[in-house]
Amino acid sequence: MKRTINLSFLAVALYLSASAFAQHGHAMSHSPSNHAASGDKASEQSMTQKLTDNTKLAGKISKLTGMSATSACQGFKNLGQCVAAAHVAENLNIPGGFTALKDKMLGISANGSSTTTSKPMSLGKAIQTLDPKANVKAETKKAKQQADQDVKDSETSS
Repeated sequence: MKRTINLSFLAVALYLSASAFAQHGHAMSHSPSNHAASGDKASEQSMTQKLTDNTKLAGKISKLTGMSATSACQGFKNLGQCVAAAHVAENLNIPGGFTALKDKMLGISANGSSTTTSKPMSLGKAIQTLDPKANVKAETKKAKQQADQDVKDSETSS
């Protein structure tokens, strides 16, 4: 008797699990490419909104990069990445400046009049490529600390 009840319980549990899994999988299968694209757009809108709302941080990014903060940060996954790259370019006086570093990080290659894409690089790899003599580990750490401090300072005085 106990065995029949346990088997019945197991069968019901498996049925419910399979049903829930099927519903979840079905919901997730609706045009994944559209979902990814909308996530990227939401991320960029969110970053643009953050820069619009946080004028102190936007000003700092503009000062470091020589361009508008929204243009400077376009394509980066988050503001911290953008601000850290801006600090590295400034700290090391990278040849080609912030734009060269950003292009390496985003996988953009400008060949004369045409632009191609290459494999995106981490901040450290981009530093190593553009300034082989730099202490990559120390410079990355320093830039991330500076970026964290900039974000923190801009939030406390906004």
